[in-house]
Amino acid sequence: MASDSSSNQAGAAAKPKPKPPPLPLSVRLQLTGLTVAIDAVERRDGTVNRCLYGVIDRLLSARANPKPDASGVRSLDFTMDASRGMWARVFAPATADRPLPVVVYYHGGGFALFSPAIGPFNGVCRRLCAALDAVVVSVNYRLAPEHRWPAAYDDGVDALRFLDARGGVPGLDDDVPVDLGSCFLAGESAGGNIVHHVANRWAAAWQPSARTLRVAGVFPVQPYFGGVERTPSELALEGVAPVVNLRRSDFSWTAFLPVGATRDHPAAHVTDDNADLAEQFPPAMVIIGDFDPLMDWQRRYADVLRRKGKEVVVAEYPGMFHGFYGFPELPEATKVLQDMKAFVDSHRATPKLADA
Repeated sequence: MASDSSSNQAGAAAKPKPKPPPLPLSVRLQLTGLTVAIDAVERRDGTVNRCLYGVIDRLLSARANPKPDASGVRSLDFTMDASRGMWARVFAPATADRPLPVVVYYHGGGFALFSPAIGPFNGVCRRLCAALDAVVVSVNYRLAPEHRWPAAYDDGVDALRFLDARGGVPGLDDDVPVDLGSCFLAGESAGGNIVHHVANRWAAAWQPSARTLRVAGVFPVQPYFGGVERTPSELALEGVAPVVNLRRSDFSWTAFLPVGATRDHPAAHVTDDNADLAEQFPPAMVIIGDFDPLMDWQRRYADVLRRKGKEVVVAEYPGMFHGFYGFPELPEATKVLQDMKAFVDSHRATPKLADA
């Protein structure tokens, strides 16, 4: 592995760095603010400055709003387990004339940062609700390094168990019926990693005995996988791609994985033939941007799903950086929602009724 990594580094050094794609000024400013905030709270010793993070969190967070916005989406919060700070934000239309699919969403942030209330994820979930014609349940899971592996996976599974036990989504009345038999899991970056592991656990241990909830499909959006090896895309895009670089990635794995574990731990390195996949692992749509340093890991992940006989669709977006779908200014952020909508419609347990 060391020799492969060395040859990758030598090859990357010999090639000119790719040029970043042109982006609107508003997007560039938001990306700069995001990376400055991340670097300010992540300490070199692998911990998070929670005092400073708390200030940033308050500045960037949005409250739930029971009044529908311009797209007709309202939001509300409910508690799942107060003892471990588990709660969720629901995004739903004011009314629905048919049962809606449910998307359980796991936010990004390198396992160590953010919540469903943070502005970008609050906005993404609003757009998911409107574009997918679905109820979105965004889960607040425990954060590393205070809560390392497997805490986020445990919370992710328990969120599904919570919904299954209740047979619906708290806070919604009869005006918004839901179809838990058409439940989809979605998440970007670290949330995409959580999507994979939660889906795998659910398929192996909980789906056979579930009362009402069926995971019909998953959306690992630019999922955060890795390994000790440095891939060609990680090396080629180091220093030129926004959001993700080797230092930030290494920080996140150090914070999340068990103390002393390497990046080849099964939580990170699920991109080889030893990946342990449940027999009933659900259909997947893997979303990749080709200006994302993690794209090699994501392509390997999709290849493993294929080789193990799982249904997988790969959707690639040229020139798109890590987290692009959180920026509605970009046409690709609309295109990916349209593609996700088509996947939901084709994998629902109960087909969508034709409009009158």
